[in-house]
Amino acid sequence: MSSKILVIDDEEALCEILKYNLEKEGYEADCAHSAEEALDMPLETYSLFIVDIMMGGMSGFDFAKQLRNVTATEEKPILFCTALSDEDDVVKGLNIGADDYITKPFVIGEVLARVKAVLRRSGITEKRNHAIEQAKPSDYESDEVFKDLRIDRNDKECYLEGKPVTLTRTEFDILLFFLTHRNRIYSRESIIKNVWGNNMVVTGRTIDTNITRLRKKLGNYDKYIVTRQGFGYGFKEKD
Repeated sequence: MSSKILVIDDEEALCEILKYNLEKEGYEADCAHSAEEALDMPLETYSLFIVDIMMGGMSGFDFAKQLRNVTATEEKPILFCTALSDEDDVVKGLNIGADDYITKPFVIGEVLARVKAVLRRSGITEKRNHAIEQAKPSDYESDEVFKDLRIDRNDKECYLEGKPVTLTRTEFDILLFFLTHRNRIYSRESIIKNVWGNNMVVTGRTIDTNITRLRKKLGNYDKYIVTRQGFGYGFKEKD
């Protein structure tokens, strides 16, 4: 079954261009010309949202926040497609939990490549979660533990001092990678390869932003995620 994509943009012509090219690639595509219109649609049925930021009424940022606050859509990938190219806007979009960010004007081929990459990663995760649900208890993986920090590989949960820590999928994957590859510094390129895979379109800034957010959520345990200027990041077992 093909992936279903919702394009949300108040420029109707742009919506139709994206819809046409997405369908040409074999996707199912729908359009909404405002965030408010999109909220009345069955959002849980879509595999990806391509969202403009500057729209009349509710902004794309506020729409994304609503998606992230609803269980049925909190893990659905978001691709911001907007004329806002300022670094602060990009960082804000990533902090909300967007999976990628592309600026207008754009080349349609680049948009399709980003869509394919985001869906690939999302699809891998969905297949992995389905496999876990269907697995026998003997197939479950043991928790990854460091002092009072614990990652439940099977339920995809993180706990600090016995309390749950809410992580995005990307933050979870980065932390799991660090905990299973301790006491070594990894370049941004190496982190991208190990966390996202070779086919993902991911920038070094995405790594930086996610690690910054992850540190804030880990409280006093942020000191274990270290930076080596000019080299990269790592998880160091130190007091």
